Amino acid sequence: MAWILLVLAGLLEVGWAIGLKYTEGFTRPLPTALTLASMIASITLLGLAVKTLPIGTAYGVWVGIGAVGAAILGIVLFKEPATAARLGFMALMVVAIIGLKVTSGH
Repeated sequence: MAWILLVLAGLLEVGWAIGLKYTEGFTRPLPTALTLASMIASITLLGLAVKTLPIGTAYGVWVGIGAVGAAILGIVLFKEPATAARLGFMALMVVAIIGLKVTSGH
């Protein structure tokens, strides 16, 4: 169950990272409210996950999901560059996330 909470927390991190772009410096009320709600939910789920998962593993996976997800959505939504090097490094992050899961002992 902790892994499910952690993945959901990571997906919500993607949501708030992308939401930051839409807040336009926290000047738009609805995107700001949705971004803040996503932040709170993400941190709450991460906190619940670390009750049973090692903090280093959980935090690394959470950050990794957020970084890869935000990078992918940046490419899709904001036309950020999708260079071979950038995609390769995102693939390395996915490998690191899987490695943390496999070696966590949970």
